[in-house]
Amino acid sequence: MSENVGDWSPEELEKNGQLLLSQLREHFSTLGNQPVTTQRSAQEIRALLDEPLPDAPQPFTEILSQTWDDVRPNLTLWNHPRFHAYFSNSSSGPAILAEMFTAALNVNVMLWDAAPAAAAVELTVLDWLAQMVGYTVAQDSVLVDGASLGTLYGLAAAREHLAGLDIRQQGLAGRDVPRLRIYTSDQTHSSIDKAAITLGIGLDNVVRIPADPDGRLDPDALRERLERDERLGYRAMAVVANVGTTSVGAIDPVEEIAEICAAHDTWLHVDAAYGGFWRLAPQVGPQLPDLSRADSLVANPHKVLMCPMEASALFCRHRDALTNTFRVVPEYLRTRHEDGSVDFMNYSLQLGRQFRALKLWWLIKSFGVSGLTDRLSAAAALAEGLRDRARSDPDWVVENDTPFPLVCLRYQPHDQELDPRDVDELNRRIHRAVNEAGGSFVSHTVVPSGYAIRVSIGNIHTTEADIHALWAELTTAARRCAVPRTREGSTR
Repeated sequence: MSENVGDWSPEELEKNGQLLLSQLREHFSTLGNQPVTTQRSAQEIRALLDEPLPDAPQPFTEILSQTWDDVRPNLTLWNHPRFHAYFSNSSSGPAILAEMFTAALNVNVMLWDAAPAAAAVELTVLDWLAQMVGYTVAQDSVLVDGASLGTLYGLAAAREHLAGLDIRQQGLAGRDVPRLRIYTSDQTHSSIDKAAITLGIGLDNVVRIPADPDGRLDPDALRERLERDERLGYRAMAVVANVGTTSVGAIDPVEEIAEICAAHDTWLHVDAAYGGFWRLAPQVGPQLPDLSRADSLVANPHKVLMCPMEASALFCRHRDALTNTFRVVPEYLRTRHEDGSVDFMNYSLQLGRQFRALKLWWLIKSFGVSGLTDRLSAAAALAEGLRDRARSDPDWVVENDTPFPLVCLRYQPHDQELDPRDVDELNRRIHRAVNEAGGSFVSHTVVPSGYAIRVSIGNIHTTEADIHALWAELTTAARRCAVPRTREGSTR
């Protein structure tokens, strides 16, 4: 056995850390000139990185070099200023360093005794986040890895909140339990379906009500469906409303939906994973609904607040809603309690929990609310500039109406009569051409008109020059992909 069975020395850690930070400095200095994604095939990438299990140790310099040469160029760089797909997120300097510090400490934030200051930081951060999202009524809250699990936990609390069922203790199997249902629009995220699968509700009992032309849940349609299902013997477990749908950034009328939920004694869960923290932007905040009536709410700092994955906040208006759902304390986890202590293991399914609050603590303190507001306001202004360019071009249509910096564009030549299916194919080709060129990266959605190119803006590194470049790439791709015309002006 080797005599060296310990870790790197503190001197080696510092030396290798400096090498990494030097490479990261180069990475960020040249980031705008790097392609956003790779054009290599899956087989090429697999072959490049498929190697035997190493037996002998390798120098860190070689490992870093291989990572830099083979891994980094074959990623899709979400932290790139011209990454505009899905929900554009980003990682900022303070949070990057906090992740390194968190890994070095490697504490487990499950019990207060296991990580006292880490739990205290999480409590403080959750209070700050609740203020930022406008949900100061929270009684229970916890940081989780993403909105999908946050939604699962919120809906689990909703199920436990149902009077007379005690599903936590007695379960669903072999009992005469009414069929429980979750109601939402057909634009709601697929995490609702996954939660229904996990909680035993079943996909057949996720009632997706067709959204209106702007992608919003219609309160009248919701009320009608709830009343109809009650007559048929179903029991409403929860309604899910959206503040920023994934497809077009639509905002459901939360206040009206809350009134309906109150009338039917039904839990209201609000998915504000994307939209919640845009309340800080002065162009957006006044257009957002009051969220205080939500029974549970999820909002993602890692989508909006320049925070690395994974960081999502779940809030509940009811004290002990989460702990009454998830608390299970075996003897080996029993510890002393004192005023002010909290055991976060009781707030979700997770026992082992990383110190994810530190990166939020560092970045909020580094930028301040005023700095975050300025950065979000700048992103919203960039999106409005892109909308203005598209609206001034007769061949482009802005397909969504939202205050968020999420712009859905559809190229439709104004002087050509094209079948909608041909317009769909034209936009697919434009989308593919932009991404294959490598300068920018966008995604797509389907709106009532058809296939649309979906541009999300929100990266801390994105500037006006990046949006100008994207618009040039879109218009160039549109010209190249456009249907040819004959001399007489007809298409062929």
